[in-house]
Amino acid sequence: METYASVDRNLIQKIILPRRKLSRKGENGITLIVGGSRLYHGAPLLSSMAALRSGTDLVYTAIPKINLASSRIFSPDLIFIPFADDKLTNGAVRRLLNSVPKKIDAAAVGMGLSFSKSQALLSLITGLIQQDVQLLLDAGALIPEVLQKIVYTKTVVTPHAGEFKRMFGELPSGDLEQQIKLVKRVAKEYGLTVILKGFWNIVTDGDQVYVIPRSTPSLTVGGTGDVLSGLVAGYLTKYKPIHACLLGLFFNGMAGLNLFNKLGLHMIASDLLFELPRVMKDYDKISD
Repeated sequence: METYASVDRNLIQKIILPRRKLSRKGENGITLIVGGSRLYHGAPLLSSMAALRSGTDLVYTAIPKINLASSRIFSPDLIFIPFADDKLTNGAVRRLLNSVPKKIDAAAVGMGLSFSKSQALLSLITGLIQQDVQLLLDAGALIPEVLQKIVYTKTVVTPHAGEFKRMFGELPSGDLEQQIKLVKRVAKEYGLTVILKGFWNIVTDGDQVYVIPRSTPSLTVGGTGDVLSGLVAGYLTKYKPIHACLLGLFFNGMAGLNLFNKLGLHMIASDLLFELPRVMKDYDKISD
C-alpha cells in the first residue's frame, strides 16, 4: 500500500517562512522565467506575474524579441530580457546567461517555449545549474533529453500525464495508488521533485509523497499550469523543492476555488493573478 500525506492549512502555516522586517530588495528572491514563442506569447507572462505574487522580489522574463512590445504593455512590473529569434537558439542562450544583471536564485523554463534544436535547451539548463540556480522545468522543456542534465539535481518537473510519458516513457494510469508508485519511483531514480498534474496532483521527491486533489474543474482552463509553475519558481528562491511545490499547488487551488465560487466555470488564468494575494495574505509572517 502506497502511503501519502494530505495538505491542509496547518501544514502550510508550518511551512511558511517569515519575511525579515529589515530585508532589502533581492533578499526575498530573484527569479528567472524563460519561455514564449510566436504562438504562445502569454505563458511566460502568466508565470512571471505568479512568481511576483509568491513574494519574490525580482523577476526577469526572457522571451522572444518578437513578443517584447506586447509583453511590455501587459505589465510594468516585469523586467524583460529578449532573445533575438522567435525560438531559443544556442546564441540566444549564451547571451541570456551573460545578460542577467543579478544572481538568480531560481528559474522556470519551458512555458510556451519553442526551440529548433534540443541542444539550445540543454545548454541553458547546464548553464543555470553551473550557476547554482534551482530549476523548474515545465511544458516545452519536458523532453527526455534533459534527464541526463538534471539527474540528482533536485530539479522540479511539472508534467501532466502526456508530458510525463514523453519525458519518462511511461504513462501514469490506473488508480491513485498505481500513479503514486510510478511517480515516486521516477523521482527517486532521477533525484528529482515531481508534480504530476491532474485531478490528483501528486508531489514527491522520491521519499515524501503528498496528494492534493484539484479544487475545481475550472482549473482545466489554459494557462493555469503556467501560473502554477511561476508560483513554484518564486517559492523555490526561499524554500526547498518539496515545500515550494506544496505552497504553489495549495495557493493556486485555493485561488481557483474562490474564483469558482464567484464566477462559476468562467474564470480565466489571469484571474488567478488577482485572486492569489487574497488567499495568501492570511499566511503572511514578518520577523525582526
